[in-house]
Amino acid sequence: MPFNNRSRLDPSQVDDRRGRGVGTRAAVGGGLGLVILVVAMLLGVNPADLTNVIEPAPAASTGSAGQTDNLAVVCQTGADANTREDCRIVGFVNSIQVFWTDEFARQGEQYLPARTVLFTGATQAACGYATAAVGPFYCPADQQVYLDLDFFVELHTRFGAQGGAFAEAYVLAHEYGHHVQNLAGALDQSSGSSATGPQSASVQTELQADCLAGVWANHATDTGYLTQVTDAEIAQSLDAAAAVGDDRIQRQTQGYVSPESWTHGSSEQRQQALKDGLQTGDPASCETP
Repeated sequence: MPFNNRSRLDPSQVDDRRGRGVGTRAAVGGGLGLVILVVAMLLGVNPADLTNVIEPAPAASTGSAGQTDNLAVVCQTGADANTREDCRIVGFVNSIQVFWTDEFARQGEQYLPARTVLFTGATQAACGYATAAVGPFYCPADQQVYLDLDFFVELHTRFGAQGGAFAEAYVLAHEYGHHVQNLAGALDQSSGSSATGPQSASVQTELQADCLAGVWANHATDTGYLTQVTDAEIAQSLDAAAAVGDDRIQRQTQGYVSPESWTHGSSEQRQQALKDGLQTGDPASCETP
């Protein structure tokens, strides 16, 4: 899935906090590590929902910036996105937001861009303090997407996803699906319910975000950033969606499946939602929560 070498990247849409200390750490005890690990694989989690198992504790921090390169310098064109993972993330973010900007305008609405925050280990969001264990997430309070790139390694090595660049694209597009939901007021409608299960509001919200990710993927090349999206790359995204299904995660972490506790949907549900968006390319085809 090559990027258009001549496309101009906009790294200002990505805030690079990698290697920076935040001055706090998560204190997880009492066998709760497994709980956090399960949540880590469930995309879209709000770290504020984890306050009962994650408590801030003082820790030393140098506060110094890490050794990562300046994205504004190294991520300038699609050619850079073809050679560096962090620049590839910039390219995906740019493409996703170009699509939604145009789609909102087509509907007579205004899309408000959301930045992606790259971090290492832990970071502070308006939704609360979060470690990399919570996985990629969207914070409605500050309208930003948070991502530790090590998540993609964990997704492949621990949960068996085949990986690949378009698996990364799916993860980002899913989180931006939550941003679209937030702008449309759909997150407000679903946030008041604590119910779980295959038909719960929580699951329906996540499945809609999967569908919206598929809608972007259908139009990805139209944004000018990507030259093509192959069947193999679509397979990468579908495989990633299956890897973060509640049933698959439960089977791998606790040895059995308990549908009544699902919050994001089964592998089959998530794949089907992504397929729906991929096949139609129409946001209206994505069921509302």
